[in-house]
Amino acid sequence: MVRVKYTIKNEEGLHARPAADFCKTASSFKSTIRIIKDGEEFEAKSMLMVLCVGAVQGDEIELTADGEDEQEAIDALIETLDMA
Repeated sequence: MVRVKYTIKNEEGLHARPAADFCKTASSFKSTIRIIKDGEEFEAKSMLMVLCVGAVQGDEIELTADGEDEQEAIDALIETLDMA
């Protein structure tokens, strides 16, 4: 399992467009991917769940990936968030 902490940089947070991009990226991997914020876990391949995270600029989230392509998944998700 790979775990990494990430601080949301986007001024608008993890709103609809970045959440859609994030889910699309997450769904392209076989690993189980989760977002953890304030002790709650959210399924990263579900648009609804990603929006439920409610992450705004400056919030720290934790991304976890568990599976055969876990490191590649985390790297791609961080890149996706950085581009949001």
